Amino acid sequence: MADNRHESNLPRELAAPARRALLGAGCTRLEDVAKMSEAEVMALHGIGPNAMKQLRRALTEQGLSFAEGKRKSA
Repeated sequence: MADNRHESNLPRELAAPARRALLGAGCTRLEDVAKMSEAEVMALHGIGPNAMKQLRRALTEQGLSFAEGKRKSA
């Protein structure tokens, strides 16, 4: 099995559909997720309340948070 810890710091407990949704949106790291608003992340197919709870906790642990509103550029 490949070791992706160097590439991704998304929560390990994140369910496969949520992980695929984030990867499909170009989010391989929590820093990428932090560029999106909660509403943008929730709108992704595969993201549910449990995934949002896990992401909020992981972002907080890294000193990050969701973006306040929609960002047009990084």
